[in-house]
Amino acid sequence: MTQTDELLLLLRRRGNEGLTPLDALYSVGCFRLAARVYELRKDGYNITDLGERTPSGKRIARYVLREEGQLRWTR
Repeated sequence: MTQTDELLLLLRRRGNEGLTPLDALYSVGCFRLAARVYELRKDGYNITDLGERTPSGKRIARYVLREEGQLRWTR
């Protein structure tokens, strides 16, 4: 199983909680989450990037897989 496959499974398991680069590093050993997400998007997966800030003010990405039939956030 490739690292990209492992990340896809993790994204599915985490649902709306999503996945940050630090989560990917600790769970799968992935240093380049954005590159793996790019590959998944090329394969047709709908992955959104939710920007957020750490307590120190640094901006990080949280990736969430949006699959068919999954509930969407509404305002």
